[in-house]
Amino acid sequence: MSLRNIAIIAHVDHGKTTLVDQLFRQSGTFRENQRIEERAMDSNDLEKERGITILAKPTSVEWNGTRINIVDTPGHADFGGEVERILSMVDGVILLVDSSEGAMPQTKFVTGKALALGLRPIVVVNKVDRPDERIQEVLDEVFDLFVTLDATDEQLDFPVLYASGRNGYANEDSSLRSGTLEPLFQKIVDHVPPPALDQDAPFSFLVTLLDRDNFLGRILTGRVNSGTLKVNQPIHAIDADGKVLETGRASKILAFRGLERVPVEEAKAGDIISLAGLTVATVANTIADPSVTTAIKAQPIDPPTLSMRFAVNDSPMAGREGSKVTSRMIRDRLMREAESNVAIKVTESADKDSFEVAGRGELQLGVLIETMRREGFELGISRPRVLFGEDEAGNKTEPYETVVIDVDDEFSSTVVDKMNQRKAEMTDMRPSGGGKTRITFSAPSRGLIGYHGEFLSDTRGTGIMNRLFEKYGPHKGNIEGRKNGVLISNGAGEAVAYALGPLEERGVLMVGVGEALYEGMIIGQNAKPEDLEVNPMKSKALTNFRASGKDDSIRLTPPWKMTLEQAIAYIDDDEMVEVTPKNIRLRKRYLDPNERKRMSRAKAAA
Repeated sequence: MSLRNIAIIAHVDHGKTTLVDQLFRQSGTFRENQRIEERAMDSNDLEKERGITILAKPTSVEWNGTRINIVDTPGHADFGGEVERILSMVDGVILLVDSSEGAMPQTKFVTGKALALGLRPIVVVNKVDRPDERIQEVLDEVFDLFVTLDATDEQLDFPVLYASGRNGYANEDSSLRSGTLEPLFQKIVDHVPPPALDQDAPFSFLVTLLDRDNFLGRILTGRVNSGTLKVNQPIHAIDADGKVLETGRASKILAFRGLERVPVEEAKAGDIISLAGLTVATVANTIADPSVTTAIKAQPIDPPTLSMRFAVNDSPMAGREGSKVTSRMIRDRLMREAESNVAIKVTESADKDSFEVAGRGELQLGVLIETMRREGFELGISRPRVLFGEDEAGNKTEPYETVVIDVDDEFSSTVVDKMNQRKAEMTDMRPSGGGKTRITFSAPSRGLIGYHGEFLSDTRGTGIMNRLFEKYGPHKGNIEGRKNGVLISNGAGEAVAYALGPLEERGVLMVGVGEALYEGMIIGQNAKPEDLEVNPMKSKALTNFRASGKDDSIRLTPPWKMTLEQAIAYIDDDEMVEVTPKNIRLRKRYLDPNERKRMSRAKAAA
């Protein structure tokens, strides 16, 4: 059976996973009466809730005697580390572009990686049934993008299909709005070359993905680079320098068939498989026949740009809501994550009670924290901080991002003003039709931390912001942070309506009646710039006198409850987010007011 290996790459929300659903259906992977979920490839709970792809996943379909291995990749820049590794496993890519949004920042990122590897993309203009489609302009944008990315003449001569992934059709004629995906299957077979690998050489395999199975242990996924592998064949793992890390046997070989991983007896060069039987080998290591001593070259990964401190929860409520609270448990979990996710780096602090976790962005680290809290962990999380660098002259540098904002015309001046305050430079501004403007900025990552919530408020929820790491550039100096102070509880107990009523006049409350509080916990946002210590537990003094009229019933505004990402973006340098399986609380880093004053004086003196 002939073989094709392809990856589907696109910006977030351009319809990759939905298209794969239709490829499954039309290739006969599912029975006619089989009930399958929408976006079947997004199998992780967080992926289903957020409607995004977080983990790259291989699958395969069979069409007219050809096996097509397909890898569905994440569209968010924060998970770019996944995309880079995946592209080294495939021989072609389908570049999916929304017929209205066109080429977006992540489109540029993934396409640049694919073109640099010499892959020739098939361009699919998706969602052609949108009422605001602008197919021709989008195609021109894609061509311009290829030119900007130094595509070769061969890569510039790309085939184009016009599709609707949701409705399951693709055509070479942009005016058609019906049909099947047969033209896409045919284009994959005709345009993507079969793997040009040596079947007769000794077996070798580069690990691209790593996950765990309760029964099989560590499972390594990648493409067989040369030769043939049979079950129980002796193998060894070597690092980039050719040093042997461990030896063992291929106890299980698993191939992808639809959504299933099925055991097979052997795998040949070009096959994408999962392998069990090794305990040390990890991503970017080479697994090979013992006679092989040279490692397969792995793709370099872009460095992390942002870090957060993950600390043992030391609040007065520690250990009440989670089952995993010790530093050893947190350390083991973070090390396991860093092993399978090469875009994350974990460093242990000197006191052994906290860990510096560096990654690609707030979303990536937010997903990790959310996953851990669902597993029963309790954590104290610090404000994100960017990782600075140095240029050749010894000057301080910091990460910059390309920010593309689509916004209604009436809000564009507000957005430009706010981005200027955050030291961003506007590089492009153009009308995008339908009363909208597309504005492009080059902005220091530092200035974007915590801006997304404010951006949504400024644009009444209609603005769309896309960010992508651009470069390390000159340090931009001081950037103004949060303008408001916070309301801090001065004692421990339960919040009382009688006390919360008057506090509403001071700012916005984040806690409701009956909630357990402790000293140093943040209970609201102050309307003024300074922090204010308050007593939210004060109850009404009882007297012998009865009031002639009943007390006015206290009506409180529902409290402002933040999501995990909002809380992480909101806190200041001297604050933390307490994350437990049941609650997300904001607190001061130092709970005792005297210690807070001492630390702020020391900081001011420094």
